[in-house]
Amino acid sequence: MLVKSKSSGSHQKPNACLSCGTTENLGKRRYCSVKCRQHLRQKLTTRSGLLQALNTRYATFYFTDELIILDVVPHGVREIFRYAALRMEGVKPAEDFGRMTNRLGNAWWEEEKRTAKNYLASRHVLELAERLTIPEGLTRPRLIRVPTVKPENLILLDIAKADLGSRELVKMIKNAYRRQVKIHHPDAGGKAATFRKIHEAYKDLLRWADNPVFIRRRGFIDKWYYDGDNKKWVQPIPVRKS
Repeated sequence: MLVKSKSSGSHQKPNACLSCGTTENLGKRRYCSVKCRQHLRQKLTTRSGLLQALNTRYATFYFTDELIILDVVPHGVREIFRYAALRMEGVKPAEDFGRMTNRLGNAWWEEEKRTAKNYLASRHVLELAERLTIPEGLTRPRLIRVPTVKPENLILLDIAKADLGSRELVKMIKNAYRRQVKIHHPDAGGKAATFRKIHEAYKDLLRWADNPVFIRRRGFIDKWYYDGDNKKWVQPIPVRKS
């Protein structure tokens, strides 16, 4: 059953998994496990046909302890069409999302079968939503630049992702490499295989520092984002730390 949503100011608890909401053994991680994140992404992706039928420019999915919420912004419309449903006790948001979108999909197909018109079926499903104006500042998702750096290279040299924007990056890479050499060089008792990986990571990062390359990505901090142009779901973007 679709319900009217309450204010969406705070969507999830602090330090809660962005895929299932658990706070157990999470620490500073954004997801409780890779498998949990992949499961939600797969569930979102398999329901993308509904969003395409609604001519979606972009959409967001998020959840609270009580609700799951799908906000849809169609092309050419400056409104949010919000679908909200009560969560079932002991059930993950991915499964609640599947149930809600199955109902919406069935409503689309029934109307299409009745009228033989796709646009009438889409209009019927949009009429089931709660319509909201787009708040100032949320007209477009935030644009970020994601460095094309292998995460394992940063781990091997113990360099933080935030350091990639430093003007002293080359110096930081060299200093980090020297620290790892003292620990992992075979002459210091380290494993040759590990040292080779560290050396390759060092060379890769130096190449990147010489010619930084970024991926441009739009998204929201605490919501899964559907990019209608690319027909792709994007996980919540990380919070930038000052």
